[in-house]
Amino acid sequence: MADASLKLVYFNGKGRAEMIRLVLAAAGKEYEDVRVTSEQWKDKKPSVPFGSLPCLEVNGKMYGQSMAIATFLAKEFGLYGNGNTDGLVIDGVLQLIQDIITLAVKFMFEKDEKKKEELMAAFKDTESPRFFGYFEKMLKENGTGYFVGSKLSLADIAVYDVFTGMMAPCLGSMDSFPLLKALIDKVGADEKIKAYVSSRPETSF
Repeated sequence: MADASLKLVYFNGKGRAEMIRLVLAAAGKEYEDVRVTSEQWKDKKPSVPFGSLPCLEVNGKMYGQSMAIATFLAKEFGLYGNGNTDGLVIDGVLQLIQDIITLAVKFMFEKDEKKKEELMAAFKDTESPRFFGYFEKMLKENGTGYFVGSKLSLADIAVYDVFTGMMAPCLGSMDSFPLLKALIDKVGADEKIKAYVSSRPETSF
């Protein structure tokens, strides 16, 4: 995998591709970051797996689904803990994040403005802090500042992406979750991730 040619295809935004970009950054792996326009996507859509982005091209073969891609890369580059138990914890974090996204989608695509405001308020004040509590408890139980072991894993990167990605403005306060806040700061201070973040294109999503 170290010598594989990688091409990540997505739109010019963070969205569902940013976690993958962060994994690649943490691994120090060079890749081609292809950002397609809406017009280009119309022509490209029939040729990609499942008709959706992001996609990862590995030595010329295309693969789809963001979580599957991130998991694959994390395993390849030593960012998936040590053993199946660590993998179980990491998978749990990833699925909690999917639950958060499912809740967020409810208001993101709500057309009734009044209902949208109500859903946003509930997400910010009640629902997202509930997940913060889950993450805080997991960090406390592991006791190292990371979700598994004593080094960076996909779980840490994925949670960092939630707090710095497209959902960040909609999330509640982390003031009552010091371990979670410390983790976000720690991942952001990682030398490779920090270098990537400081040089990535500014986007609206």
